Amino acid sequence: MRVTILAVGRSKDTAIDGLVESYRQRCPLLAPVVEVESRKPADDPGRRDDEARLLLSRLPSGATVVALDEHGRQFTSIGFAERLGAWRDQGVRDLALLIGGAAGHGGAVLERADLKLAFGTMTWPHMLVRVMLAEQVYRASTILAGHPYHRA
Repeated sequence: MRVTILAVGRSKDTAIDGLVESYRQRCPLLAPVVEVESRKPADDPGRRDDEARLLLSRLPSGATVVALDEHGRQFTSIGFAERLGAWRDQGVRDLALLIGGAAGHGGAVLERADLKLAFGTMTWPHMLVRVMLAEQVYRASTILAGHPYHRA
C-alpha cells in the first residue's frame, strides 16, 4: 500500500519539510507530499470548493480517501494502525490523506472521504499536521510489523 499526504498550501519551512522527509525515509509506505494551492483570495467564498477540486484532481486512481476534519473520528495509534492494516489486507493499493486549507475542506472532499479523521479537538497548524500524519503512518507501520518503536 502506498500512502500519499495531499495538502493545501505550499511549505516554505525547511525544518517541517525535513521532519516529514525523515519519516518518509524510514517508512516505505509514504510517498512524497503532494501540495496544491488555490489562486483564489483567502476571503473568496469559493476558495474551499476550489481547494477541494484541486485536492480531488490529484488523488491516485481508486484511492481510499481520509480527510482530516475536526469532526472526524479519533483513533489511538494502535487503532489507526489496525485501520491501516485492515485496508492493506483488503487490497487497498493507494491511501490518500487530505489536509484542507485554513477554512477546512470543501463539501466535495467530505463527500468523497471514506473516513474523516480528527487529531483531537485542538486546532493544529497545517504544516505541523503534515509531520504528525507522517509520524503516525510510520508509527502504524512499525506497530503492524511488531517493531518496538511504539510503546503503549
